Amino acid sequence: MRSILLSFVPILTALPLALAADAPERREFTVDGVVREALVYIPASAKTDRTPVVFAFHGHGGNMQNSARTYGYHSLWPEAIAVYPQGLNTPGKLTDPEGKKPGWQHGVGDQGDRDLKFFDAMLAALQTDCKVDAKRLYSTGHSNGGGFTYLLWAARGEKFAAVAPSAAAAARSRAMLKPKPVLHVAGENDSLVKYAWQQQMMDELRKLNECGEGQPWKETGCTLYPSKIGAPVVTFIHPGAHGFPKEAPAIIVKFFKGHAQP
Repeated sequence: MRSILLSFVPILTALPLALAADAPERREFTVDGVVREALVYIPASAKTDRTPVVFAFHGHGGNMQNSARTYGYHSLWPEAIAVYPQGLNTPGKLTDPEGKKPGWQHGVGDQGDRDLKFFDAMLAALQTDCKVDAKRLYSTGHSNGGGFTYLLWAARGEKFAAVAPSAAAAARSRAMLKPKPVLHVAGENDSLVKYAWQQQMMDELRKLNECGEGQPWKETGCTLYPSKIGAPVVTFIHPGAHGFPKEAPAIIVKFFKGHAQP
């Protein structure tokens, strides 16, 4: 059995003031002999109360510090555990073909499933140390991180209550998906992960989840497609390009809070 090592290690570099209070802590996980790391925020109540968990994955070329700063789920939902994992250098599908920047595996079996195993290790460690609410596990991510969220849905879908990918199309994972509540974030002027690709993905999600006609949902740019099987699709379409919109984290938290496994 692969070893799982969880340790509390102080962040060695200075972080912005936004992370100064109740900052996520750097933790290490040894997976198949490789030390992996993540920034993890755990509320004090997680020792005694069943606690939801949000996994948030950076895009290709990103890092865990920027994820914690940009997503800020630990601030928006301080009652939940927030995990910002760090990827390893990975060849990109659309950029960085030589793999000089960090990212996530693109399909089942890639890189020996190193990132799926990393997720398994993080979840197992949290379940050992905290009272994790197994009915309220969530994954989200942007770009390559959004693609990896789709991959987690495909390969570990039974673990999650809902997912929220951004700027991703999941060409290799979509055939493995089973119905699940999903919020997809897309920019109408995304020229990297083209909006047309994402539109096709959203169309397929509505078909998969047996959704009806769309209706406005809570925030500007959001449309809810109710599902007769209890797996609604929400789309957040913004006028921007490939960047992650600043409004998205709060919208994603609202969506996650509305969904738990039966």
